[in-house]
Amino acid sequence: MNRVRGRSGADNIEMSPSNSRNDDINGYYRESSSPGSRHTLSEIEKQQQSKDSVFFRDGVRRIDFVLSYTDESDAKSGRKRELYEANLEKVGLELETEDKSESEDGKTYFVKIHAPWDVLATYADVLKIKVPFKASDIPKKLSIKCLAAPFRLPDHVMHPEPDYFTATFNKNNSDFFIIDDRETFFIPSTRNRIVYYILSRCPYVEDERVEKDKKGIKRLLTNGTYTAAFPLHDCRYWMRSKDTNCESERYNLYHYWAKLSCFFKQQPLNLIRKYYGERIGLYFAWLGFYTEMLFFAAVVGTLCFMYGLSSYKQNEWSKEICSEKIGGNIIMCPLCDKRCSYWKLNITCDASWQSHLFDNVGTLFFAVFMGIWVTLFLELWKRRQARLAYEWDLVDIEEEQQRLQMRPEYENRCTSRKLNPITQESELVLERSTTDLVGKLFLCWVAVLFWICLTISCIVGVIAYRLAVYAAFSSFMKENAHLNKMTSSITPQLATAVTASCINFIIIMLLNVMYERVAVWITDLEIPKTHVEYENKLTMKMFLFQFVNYYSSCFYVAFFKGKFVGYPGGYLYMFGQRTKLRNEECDPGGCLIELTTQLVVVMTGKQVWGNIQESLAPWLKNWWRGRKSRRQPESLYTRWEQDYNLLVVGHLELFYEYLEMVVQFGFITLFVASFPLAPLLALFNNIIEVRVDAWKLTTQYRRPVASKTHSIGAWEEILSGIAILSVVTNAFIVAYTSEMIPRLVYMYAYQPGRTMKGYINNSLSVFKISDMPLAHRPDEDEIPPWFNDSITTCRYHDYRYPPGHENQYTHTLQYWHIFAAKLIFIIIMEHVVFLVKFSLAWMIPDVPSDVRDRIKRERYLVQEYLHEYEVKRLTSQLSGNQDDSTSVNRVQPSLSAHEVVSENL
Repeated sequence: MNRVRGRSGADNIEMSPSNSRNDDINGYYRESSSPGSRHTLSEIEKQQQSKDSVFFRDGVRRIDFVLSYTDESDAKSGRKRELYEANLEKVGLELETEDKSESEDGKTYFVKIHAPWDVLATYADVLKIKVPFKASDIPKKLSIKCLAAPFRLPDHVMHPEPDYFTATFNKNNSDFFIIDDRETFFIPSTRNRIVYYILSRCPYVEDERVEKDKKGIKRLLTNGTYTAAFPLHDCRYWMRSKDTNCESERYNLYHYWAKLSCFFKQQPLNLIRKYYGERIGLYFAWLGFYTEMLFFAAVVGTLCFMYGLSSYKQNEWSKEICSEKIGGNIIMCPLCDKRCSYWKLNITCDASWQSHLFDNVGTLFFAVFMGIWVTLFLELWKRRQARLAYEWDLVDIEEEQQRLQMRPEYENRCTSRKLNPITQESELVLERSTTDLVGKLFLCWVAVLFWICLTISCIVGVIAYRLAVYAAFSSFMKENAHLNKMTSSITPQLATAVTASCINFIIIMLLNVMYERVAVWITDLEIPKTHVEYENKLTMKMFLFQFVNYYSSCFYVAFFKGKFVGYPGGYLYMFGQRTKLRNEECDPGGCLIELTTQLVVVMTGKQVWGNIQESLAPWLKNWWRGRKSRRQPESLYTRWEQDYNLLVVGHLELFYEYLEMVVQFGFITLFVASFPLAPLLALFNNIIEVRVDAWKLTTQYRRPVASKTHSIGAWEEILSGIAILSVVTNAFIVAYTSEMIPRLVYMYAYQPGRTMKGYINNSLSVFKISDMPLAHRPDEDEIPPWFNDSITTCRYHDYRYPPGHENQYTHTLQYWHIFAAKLIFIIIMEHVVFLVKFSLAWMIPDVPSDVRDRIKRERYLVQEYLHEYEVKRLTSQLSGNQDDSTSVNRVQPSLSAHEVVSENL
């Protein structure tokens, strides 16, 4: 292809800003062309065209979709393309082909598609798209603009469209609606949605009845007939289009939304919805609202952490541990067999101080607060979602989504029709035998259970690693004398916990990669009917696995580690005593600090890895794909060539974004009692996450096909389930993982002065060393030099009677008092939080009253105005003076929506 040569360079993906400023025009030189005809540009015309044109050569018809292919495919593929494009033209779409000689690589053809008014009107009727029929007469609420000014965006970005009352489009009554210009009446996202609906159902055979499954652009992309199918971005992201007919919405999104410097600004949700569609807009609305609510949780969590810091020096039990007279004279029993020796309690001084930062009264308050916060978050989101559903015309689309967003994969398998009892219309039905259905469901869920069991097995393996490596770390630190100064802060327990957490994180990420493919495969086997049903099924399978994969290690540390240890004379072993893997004890500082470590490693590691993967991976892929174009920096790239070199937004891309955030939501709610700073870390991550997602969507990906959804789907139920479970887990963490309840029982029941003096001595039981079996005693070379024969007893964490007592080594009465106090605390905390939680849910309506009133008014106006319109039209017909503009091509009322599509195709 002959191109204009210049001196300025070109970017690897799109033209560089310096080169783009040399454009004289932003549209084609206009020339006459007949609708639906195909043209080939001459060299002169190609040199005169602008890089950013989103119109046909005539400069009038807008490009709604682009298909690409190469001539490397066989003749069979060429025949499929010929039939497919002929069928598209029969439907009414207009095509224009760019020859391979006009492309940058010299081998790619581009087929540009335009949907004229008749096609748009017909399928807008079929898809029940809502359009404006009257300007809204409801006054807007006044807002305090002076306070919100630093966070606000310009009005043309925040509100790109006026506020209208809308009604479902009807082609027969097209003059009922506000149509100023037919070319711009349907916004580009609606146009590409309509075109994709046609593309996904158009056959590529001569007789569809003979080979019914051979249809749809998806199959043609899979078998290599076409290499890509995508709608166009409206301009380059770093500069506005010079064409006055082009909105340059991509530039506005990049300038006001995708830049990290805009992190404190509002999101232009209406513009996002207009450009990318409601489904993507709703995701960013939810993510933004979640981030806003995290701010309040982060503030309270930080205050609780500051309370731990301020009460640092008032920690009486830590003072006793660090004291040479108390902690220095308490000899503790070995933590493992043979390779572990006796040790003094005061070596855990630093760990005890660190544990106090999170194990204090503030933890209890924060656990209760988060139980209330999560309820407010879910209820207030329902209200925000209801408002957006009204503003974005999503109120009544649920049934239509189920009926009209049927998956082409399902339609291709259907062999019969059945009368829908609700709509009284004939619908496609997939007939399946009971044996086939049960067999596939059994296979699907067996696969899910297998992977869950595999994950649990990996966790057990990590636990075995902890047990086996702990002794090795102890010997290593003993043999390396120069590390003795570090043992006060880096204990063998801490080293084991950190390395095990890192190994566990690596296993989690590897299992994720493998299971994702399995989950998609087994969901495809079920052949869900609609896109919504498909995503819901995949969501449940993926989240069940992710729940076990991400949270099982935290559940182990919180509720199992150190709870089934036994005592020095009767230790319990994993898989029996022959394995010599003694059940793991908690870190000397307590299990809560280990849970904090596990949570920080897994949560922070996942967030850092996720952000690197989301930002760096797309950029590197685009750089690698566009590396050849840098050898020709002066080439002239068209808009479709620039977009062709970008990455494709996968149909599960948004699903993974939701999954990432819901897993994070689980971390900050299920285990937040162990780490009050978790919401703060999540807040920082999400501030970056919003802009990273916006950046990659705006600059690194092709424009996705717009789609509608009325809610966040199954994720809402999953969030509600996590919210309920979080109340239970945090109550158990405070009761069983932290030392709060034993301390309170000691202070109020066993210490007359109501102080914590003597708590350490009270919480440690005594064991006679001579009663310890030889298999449990440390080796001679492991015994420290300060240990001598005068030391006859050692201490361990438990409440058991001392040697010589008639009930020696059995639990004391204080143990049962503490056990009862823990149960009472759990019951009281759960009931109080659940009472407040369900009271708030009952008091806060899901739909704001003003939104409910607007919905009612809109429905009333639709009936009123439509009645008046029909009366006027009937009067006009009777008088014989019907206006020509009201005559339309009528769709047969006896045909269902899908039959209309089939008839057109």
